[in-house]
Amino acid sequence: MKHYFEQKVYYGDTDAYGVVWHGAYLRWMEAGRVKIAEKMGLSLVKLQKENIALPVTNINIRYKSSAKLNETVVIETCVKKITPLSFTFYQVVKEKNSERICTQAEVDVVAVTNEGKLYRRLPQELNKALTEAMEE
Repeated sequence: MKHYFEQKVYYGDTDAYGVVWHGAYLRWMEAGRVKIAEKMGLSLVKLQKENIALPVTNINIRYKSSAKLNETVVIETCVKKITPLSFTFYQVVKEKNSERICTQAEVDVVAVTNEGKLYRRLPQELNKALTEAMEE
């Protein structure tokens, strides 16, 4: 399963040079991860009520080219890998019209209790949803 969404580049997303500030890509990728979770039927609010939080533990991002003010970018998100302890998203941000790649990232996530204690195995509901998403 892949999830795509579009984002217009606003003035507040850019730096003094008129290009997208590096942190804006991280915000967009966070939105992509939330949206794909929802598409998988996972409500982050519901998971939190079930004592499951999903913090990011690692982001490996490559900045390839800069998006600019008023362009539209497309954020693509998919589940790349699942281990008993963690899972990895693969995310790409592209300029919509040219399909020029702006960033590529792998984002590692674990499951912890609301108090921050690591689950040694991904909770069953989460593992099932991730596995099904990878198979689609």
